[in-house]
Amino acid sequence: MADHITISPAAGTWVVRAGGAILGESKHALELREGTYDPVIYFPRSDVAMALLDRTDKISHSPHKGEANYYSIQTKSQTLANAAWTYENPILSVERIKDHLAFYPGQATVERV
Repeated sequence: MADHITISPAAGTWVVRAGGAILGESKHALELREGTYDPVIYFPRSDVAMALLDRTDKISHSPHKGEANYYSIQTKSQTLANAAWTYENPILSVERIKDHLAFYPGQATVERV
């Protein structure tokens, strides 16, 4: 793993909400810390209502994590474009985040309950 990235279990139960709906709840979320960035909570896909997310064409690349794919969130009143991301084939050193999703602050609310 890149020496500036740590991944650990996120203690407790975590929820993600957008547009007034709960998109996911997990006791198996992961916390990724990278350098001086704020920690990011990654939810297992199995704990997220994937029917509320639509895959987009956006792709980005991190030299420390690999290629990220994006999802938009469909709410009752709007589409939150590219609001979630996932590393479907992360580099070996961060493979724990495979099959997990993270959400942009301001697009979705992630909190420990």
